[in-house]
Amino acid sequence: IERNSDQDMIKFTQPSYGEFKLNAVPYNVGAGDAGSDLDLQVTLYNSAQTPLNVYNPGTLLSSAIDTVLTPGVYYLKVEGKGNIYAPNYASLGSYSLQGRFTAGSPLAVRNLELHGEWMGDKHHLTWTIEADEQVTKQVIEISTDGRNFTPVTESPADARSFMYKPFVTTTAQYRLNVTFDNGRQYYSNIVTLRAAGVTPRPQLVGNLIVTHTIAVTSPGTYQYAIYDFNGRTVGNGQLKNGMNMISANGLTTGMYIVRFISGTQQWMDKFTLQ
Repeated sequence: IERNSDQDMIKFTQPSYGEFKLNAVPYNVGAGDAGSDLDLQVTLYNSAQTPLNVYNPGTLLSSAIDTVLTPGVYYLKVEGKGNIYAPNYASLGSYSLQGRFTAGSPLAVRNLELHGEWMGDKHHLTWTIEADEQVTKQVIEISTDGRNFTPVTESPADARSFMYKPFVTTTAQYRLNVTFDNGRQYYSNIVTLRAAGVTPRPQLVGNLIVTHTIAVTSPGTYQYAIYDFNGRTVGNGQLKNGMNMISANGLTTGMYIVRFISGTQQWMDKFTLQ
């Protein structure tokens, strides 16, 4: 990833039904991705290039996929994103991918889908199971690093929802581990619930600007500054609460960085002007 706009697309063929695992690891010099400046995000697409899921676990720089796929052609999009250790505009570097396929017999599951939301200070999880076999066991599992999952609770076989006050204060990822009466085990999709204390911030309505107007939603009063990729300030001003329309007249086509500032806090996004 030489520029923060780089996106690598990799095509692969799943030979038969089975488990697909992938480790996407940035170049590093030690444990915990030490010495790396690249925060990897991996998006999995089907043969029609429709996105199936996005993998970018919290504050880790590496990403991992652990899912079950039917036979066919798939695509991986690898790009640099940003977190508190590697800001978006400087998330650059080399990486390696290691994939593993384990064949398995198809399970007659037509639908296994997990959903999650915040309700007050609690996590509310609901799911749908449509299968020919009967559910004998279902366990809700949690991860804070996107790789290692541990059980939260074992729900009754006929339950389709669960709510509790989470014991973690960071972003949580959930999946449902289901066992059927033929002994086969199946995992749902992974859902991510952000920490309840995440500070609200201004957001670009879109990253592709074609009308010379930059739309930004803001939860309050913030300062902003726009920089070109040479680091020069090309615009600044103040946001008000609600929808803000910033003029891009005078800017040439290309990529820009916008910085939102409130006291000691700041956030950065990028956008492309066409």
